[in-house]
Amino acid sequence: MRRLLSVLFLLLLMGAGGTAFKAWLDYKNPGPLAHETDVVIPHGDYLSTIHTLQQAGVLQSGYWTERLCLAAVLLTRKDGQLHAAELHFPAFVSMQDALHIIRHAHPVLHKLTIPEGLTAYQIQALLQAAPFLEDDAPLPAEGSVMPETYGYLRNTSRKALVERTQAAMTKAVQAIWNKRTPVPEIPDEQTLVTLASLVEKETALPAERPLVARVFLNRLQQGMKLQTDPTVIYALTNGTPPLGRALTHTDLQVSSPYNTYMVTGLPPGPICSPGLSSLEAVAHPATGDMLYFVANGQGGHSFAASLTEHNKNVQVFRQKKQADHASTPQQ
Repeated sequence: MRRLLSVLFLLLLMGAGGTAFKAWLDYKNPGPLAHETDVVIPHGDYLSTIHTLQQAGVLQSGYWTERLCLAAVLLTRKDGQLHAAELHFPAFVSMQDALHIIRHAHPVLHKLTIPEGLTAYQIQALLQAAPFLEDDAPLPAEGSVMPETYGYLRNTSRKALVERTQAAMTKAVQAIWNKRTPVPEIPDEQTLVTLASLVEKETALPAERPLVARVFLNRLQQGMKLQTDPTVIYALTNGTPPLGRALTHTDLQVSSPYNTYMVTGLPPGPICSPGLSSLEAVAHPATGDMLYFVANGQGGHSFAASLTEHNKNVQVFRQKKQADHASTPQQ
């Protein structure tokens, strides 16, 4: 600090006068930045970094501010190197604090949330639209991406981010597999992911997922067709944009290994990327002899062990739908 004061004193003797003295005050005083902002500090020399800060409004423009900042950088080199990165600067940050940020702050992390239940095509589109990423997003294998929120640096490649999401899924599945309740219907990790993807698409309620998993496992044990609508939708769309309409009787007869109304057993692979809750539900399903479930009209499902009981649940659901329709004002 004494050396910095000496430099400033020399500037005063050289005729800088009050301008240099004002710049010195600006070193520790609040800066001109009116709103917090992220600034990309490019690779370059000290002056290019200072000019970037001035152009971004972090520092005052002008020759003497530039000279003061350059002197401050040189005289505080022991505090660390200036880094090239995207950095966050708070409003009214001082020159002193701005230099500390460039030396010691973590780069800005952008965030991308991949929701549970998206198909590979939907995930690819989400990655392609995400800002500050480079290159095109590859199409991941169906069910290979872990749904969660990811932080990434500006100019990360989309391919690298996809690989991170897949590594996260591999790690999560391995951990869940090692602690699972073993059943013969789930002989390997890929089967676990496939069944979890069906559970993911059938209910959004975490508490119901072990029950849905139990229904599917019971059906597999008895050689019954799973008869789950999401597999038919996947057969029709191949995971591209949503079907956008209700399934028809003709749809249920489409010839596809994914149509669980036509084929017995699981489809040949996942129909989406399931989340942790669905993976855990398949690894630790509920107990019981349930073979059927139907929506209850209240956001959940009614479960049944016999067809007779199931038909009653279906009738209750239809009556509720009719009552709700009758009570809805007509336009």
